[in-house]
Amino acid sequence: MKKAVILFNLGGPDKLENVEPFLFNLFNDPAILNLPFFFRYPLAKFISKKRAPTAKKIYMELGGSSPILKLTEEQAKALEKNLFKNQKEDEYKCFIVMRCWNPRAKDVLKKVIEYNPKEIILIPLYPQYSAATSGSSIKEWKDICIESNYNVKTNIICCYPTDANFINAHVKKINNEINGLKNFKLIFSAHGLPEKNIKNGDPYQWQIEQSVNEIVNKLNMKKLDWILSYQSRVGPLKWIGPATDEVIVENAKAGKHIVLVPIAFVSEHSETLVELDIEYKKLANDNGCNQYTRVSALGTNQDYMKCLSDLIIGKDNYKFSENLYPPKSRCPSQFKKCPCLNNNI
Repeated sequence: MKKAVILFNLGGPDKLENVEPFLFNLFNDPAILNLPFFFRYPLAKFISKKRAPTAKKIYMELGGSSPILKLTEEQAKALEKNLFKNQKEDEYKCFIVMRCWNPRAKDVLKKVIEYNPKEIILIPLYPQYSAATSGSSIKEWKDICIESNYNVKTNIICCYPTDANFINAHVKKINNEINGLKNFKLIFSAHGLPEKNIKNGDPYQWQIEQSVNEIVNKLNMKKLDWILSYQSRVGPLKWIGPATDEVIVENAKAGKHIVLVPIAFVSEHSETLVELDIEYKKLANDNGCNQYTRVSALGTNQDYMKCLSDLIIGKDNYKFSENLYPPKSRCPSQFKKCPCLNNNI
């Protein structure tokens, strides 16, 4: 049976001229700016125009474009190979949908219709669920399918924060970097969110904590010095913390060897290659730290590909039901935004 796997990611500008329209797409998303359209549209225009010069400098550090599409394509190819290797009954084809840049959902849907699958599996390349990331992408896909009058059996894997293979992938990468190190601080850094999002029922912070706790337990190191922090804070709202930059300064001044783990990013992009590798490294160096290590994103890591393929092949156990994945870390009832609890995306 032919099955289409839709991989969701954020996307990034493919050239400097597209930085501003990329930012506009980001801030015009009601999951990011929860305002009526007639307020959100002009505000998104204003913010994207104001932030574009700074963002262009960031992408100039990356050669003028984001690498995220190329890296996601590599993940899609590796995942297809893994799916084929692990079973022979069904034919799987992976399609990439970016939320804020190309390829967009409406264009990918045309290719999916041409492929003519009997079933579709939606799986975000965000291990931890947030309404601003996975929720927004899933909603857009569902809306476009409704507009196009396209109705095929669809399953959704909303999140996998404690999947054993996902955890193993991180544990192995971290062990490779900290083996033999002395006096180090292990900093798990995730993209931040405004506190109001969490208070409104977003499970993201709770799921991030579950991921980190599982990794720390699996590392099984006595007196491991670690902390979870959040990066990429913008705007006047109060964000969840502690802030990664502040944690880096504190530990740099304490003479620690800093080891950073991007716990919420599975692909390299501006927030790992520039924010973590360049800006935060300079911040650490300026505060007396000359030993700075950044653990790479999971990418096409074998354990991570096994995580995704096992979830996809076993998807019938992960639908919206009492058996929805992950049963071990099912979101507490206060996180009403999570599909773990209902189908209200």
